[in-house]
Amino acid sequence: MINPGSAPVSAPALTSAPAVRTAGAAHTARSVRKAVIPAAGLGTRFLPATKATPKEMLPVVDKPAIQYVVEEAAAAGLGDILMVTGRHKRAIEDHFDHAFELEQALAAKGDTVRLDAVRAPARLAAIHHIRQREPLGLGHAVLCARHHVGDQPFAVLLGDDLIDPRETLLSRMLEVRDQHAGSVVALMEVDPAQIHLYGCAAVEPTGDDGVVRVTGLVEKPAREDAPSSYAVIGRYVLDAEVFGVLERTRPGRGGEIQLTDALQELAAGGTVHGVVFDGPRYDTGDKADYLRTVVRLACDRPDLGPAFLSWLKEFVAAAESDGAAPGRRIAA
Repeated sequence: MINPGSAPVSAPALTSAPAVRTAGAAHTARSVRKAVIPAAGLGTRFLPATKATPKEMLPVVDKPAIQYVVEEAAAAGLGDILMVTGRHKRAIEDHFDHAFELEQALAAKGDTVRLDAVRAPARLAAIHHIRQREPLGLGHAVLCARHHVGDQPFAVLLGDDLIDPRETLLSRMLEVRDQHAGSVVALMEVDPAQIHLYGCAAVEPTGDDGVVRVTGLVEKPAREDAPSSYAVIGRYVLDAEVFGVLERTRPGRGGEIQLTDALQELAAGGTVHGVVFDGPRYDTGDKADYLRTVVRLACDRPDLGPAFLSWLKEFVAAAESDGAAPGRRIAA
């Protein structure tokens, strides 16, 4: 169990389990076939843009953020995806459905490139939807998936955490689940000054490269109470045992049922492992990081990157030379 009053454990203590990048060929998941994507939040950090548009549908270049998440799940071999949505989230369902009129119009024009792009979301996986009727927190949203998931292990992917498409973090987590059973969380080392923004894990090495045993979890601790600098990021592979724990988990921080609190109980029983990740991750729930995400992914695109990067360099040079004086125009 975590001792909230204990001194933080520094990351270098885990010398036998260094962070690993997970770039490489994706591995096919065997014991896990289903994924759950909680998408019921109100998106208050992005108001007024999210007043009528779900935050998950905000575009990252030319795809909504949630499509990147679904693509990640599908690439890891998870072909059955349940989205837990809320009221006013119909746009998400529509995006992953066929748009007959639009497809017909594009086909009539012979615009095969855009036609393929429009059809792609509906072809990624078997996608299902259920509503979280009350905003009772992430733990409650996961609990809403119980009937769909049954007694099988499943993955949870948060829609505002994007993992670079070239990384295979989720596939690595599925491998660890197959090796150790129980549940697996994704961990990333963060600046201790930022740990209060995350769930934080107390960990110990396992001897397996980049894999740790999670001995405790605490939701958004103060810096002085954090058991380490390892933050839980938005990827989980959970044993169905978590549902029974969530049913008896009382509302915690923010008056919500916290998934972290349920995982703390499982961790105390020795059944939670962590995969340490140090690859590119984008938090599209934060305005500044959302902008950085768009820029980074646009620069990586072969059809957009060269011209956009050239313009960006000119823009930055102008800003540095004259402080981007009001009225200064940079050629498009």
